[in-house]
Amino acid sequence: MPPEASLPLAREGLFARLPTAWRGPLARLATAWLALVLLTGRDWLAMADKWWNVSTYNHVLFVPLIIGWLAWNRRRELAELTPRAWWPGLMLVAGSLFLWLLGTLAGLNSASQLGAVLALPSAVIALLGPRVAVGLVFPLAYMLFLVPFGDELVPTLQMVTADIVIWLTHASGIPAVIEGVFIDTPVGLFEVAEACSGVRFLVAMLALGVLIAQTCFRSWARRTAFLAFALALPILANGVRAWGTIYIAQSQGIAFAEGFDHIVYGWVFFAFVVAVLLAVSWRWFDREPDEPAIDPEVLRRSPFLGRLERASLGASTALGAIVAMALGFALWATLAARVEAQIPPAIALPEVAGWQQLAYAPEVAWQPRASGAAHRLIGRYRNAAGDEIDVFYALYPAQDDRRDASAYGEGALVPDTPWRWLEPGRTSPEAAGDVLLAYGRLVRVAETSYRKGDLTTGSAARLKLATMRDRLLLRRGPTATLILSVEGRPAAEGAQVIDRFTAAIGERGAWMDRVAGLR
Repeated sequence: MPPEASLPLAREGLFARLPTAWRGPLARLATAWLALVLLTGRDWLAMADKWWNVSTYNHVLFVPLIIGWLAWNRRRELAELTPRAWWPGLMLVAGSLFLWLLGTLAGLNSASQLGAVLALPSAVIALLGPRVAVGLVFPLAYMLFLVPFGDELVPTLQMVTADIVIWLTHASGIPAVIEGVFIDTPVGLFEVAEACSGVRFLVAMLALGVLIAQTCFRSWARRTAFLAFALALPILANGVRAWGTIYIAQSQGIAFAEGFDHIVYGWVFFAFVVAVLLAVSWRWFDREPDEPAIDPEVLRRSPFLGRLERASLGASTALGAIVAMALGFALWATLAARVEAQIPPAIALPEVAGWQQLAYAPEVAWQPRASGAAHRLIGRYRNAAGDEIDVFYALYPAQDDRRDASAYGEGALVPDTPWRWLEPGRTSPEAAGDVLLAYGRLVRVAETSYRKGDLTTGSAARLKLATMRDRLLLRRGPTATLILSVEGRPAAEGAQVIDRFTAAIGERGAWMDRVAGLR
């Protein structure tokens, strides 16, 4: 055989293995996925970076393989169905891309990445139709685990772990005092840090638990009970692990306990928890390993799916619509990204009646992070009673993924500094509070406010929504962050100092506008 003839025949053999009815639809689906990935490529690269480099999301590297395996297990049953393009699926594609656009414009990576992922199963529904989509419903839904999530749970998990630890510590006869996420024992002070919250094991267990619940159980009651156990187990086990570190430290010393914790606290620990989960649950499995995942005959004869399938349209028309939507949303995102507010070349903290500006000299260095801000100001004020307050102000011409005032790691608590999060502070409609601790002794109370147009809020979610609205409408407007902080006072006293300062400056939003030169 001539060499030049071998490659075409190889391709023909591979293509010939596909059922005739599936060849065109799969080719169009591949084209649509390519267009959608090109549009949302930055989000896919950001997700892949997290999968590879952030330990919380290393398990996601297996998710594409699991999705492929789930689809492959259904290949024979799916081959008995005839794919048909379905115009309501185009609405799902549009909704997914709109979510991607909202997240992109607001700098909300979780939303843009969720939209990027949802666009792919939405294209499957649009190009292959409802019968095939129902046959693939679990693999398509499992694609949600491609989106990195869980950071939002860290503070709550820290507090839950601390509560478990202090209960076990007292139960084991060790005298201890808890303050927020810090536990003081006879041999030293322990912190339930972010890395000890157990979030990486919880999100990995969720992905594994959903997979096992689907593939090993038929009863929804058993699936629900198994998932509840699968989520509770790593939380409880993490609390026991953290308590074990404290318990060992009482007799062996902190250095030995830390070394023990570093050995135990890893994927070995996760493997042990999984082993316990399966050892307890396997006897309740009620699905045979070789049982077909779907019944194509039921899908073919379903009158409900038959009625849905009447909303079919030309396959080429559906593909063209998806490509056109990708181009349209790309243009919209490009235009919105160019919208920036005009801000003054210089700003300064103003005089405040009854308060005098001092040189900023904190006992422990504290400099809030405001990545991408055009202006940053920090200063200290003192009143006649001797109260002192630190004021941090940042002004942004726009908000995006490089200039996100409310992103993780931005604001009062900066990673890799002596300051640690102790507990939530007070919260009001205009500000959100945090209590920080440095070196186990120095308290700092901080209250953060955001200003966007006429909105003054301490809620990151409300700031994101306001940013989405303005950028969708191509409206220009700056964003400001104000952090009022008191060092060296208990939380309640610090909050009182903040109240006295805000009474002097008046309404926070109006004062923030004056600093920005908007009034």
